[in-house]
Amino acid sequence: MDLLDPSDLQALWLTLKLASVTTLLLLLIATALAWWLANSRKWYKGIVSAVVALPLVLPPTVLGFYLLLLMGPHGIVGDITSALHLGRLPFTFSGLVIGSMLFSMPFAVQPIQNAFEAIGKRPLEVAATLRASHLDRFMSVALPLARPGFLTAIILAFSHTVGEFGVVLMLGGNIPGETRVLSVDIYNHVEAMEFGVAHLLAGGMVLFSFTVLLGLYFAGGKSWKKLQ
Repeated sequence: MDLLDPSDLQALWLTLKLASVTTLLLLLIATALAWWLANSRKWYKGIVSAVVALPLVLPPTVLGFYLLLLMGPHGIVGDITSALHLGRLPFTFSGLVIGSMLFSMPFAVQPIQNAFEAIGKRPLEVAATLRASHLDRFMSVALPLARPGFLTAIILAFSHTVGEFGVVLMLGGNIPGETRVLSVDIYNHVEAMEFGVAHLLAGGMVLFSFTVLLGLYFAGGKSWKKLQ
């Protein structure tokens, strides 16, 4: 059986790094966004919810294509990063992180939002009668009670980022050590007809995906059902 070479291990490490960074940053954004969606009564709440959920139905290559245009030399984001002397984001790890965050956004926001909504108003009202501030109620009541939703969000966002292909290929290309993640690496081996290594890497991803689903079933069943 073919063994993994250093470039495969590099792709594996880059994938884990991308998934970890994306998940950590997503938690910060998704927590604030989910709290607003769970409690807001603004008329445009439905529009925001639809935008957040858009990656669930949008082909990854479409999202990657428009991000490439926005971040490219003639895009709005590209002009801003150039003016700030930050360089171009396409075909860089930073660009991959941004693309991954947008593509995995609903997998982080929806479980946390469902968990916040499941808490209801009563526990927060009781905390308010004890003179707890808004921040205290959020930190001491809402966050602990929403823990299952956070667990589901972490697992889904991380695993979804690990399995990305269309967005990372469109936005990051295939640069070894910089943007070549595991899914792209498998594609390269298949194109080269190196099916032994492709089987090894793909089988590892199948096992990883099954383990994630099994963990969600046993550890976060209620949150998982709400996401469906």
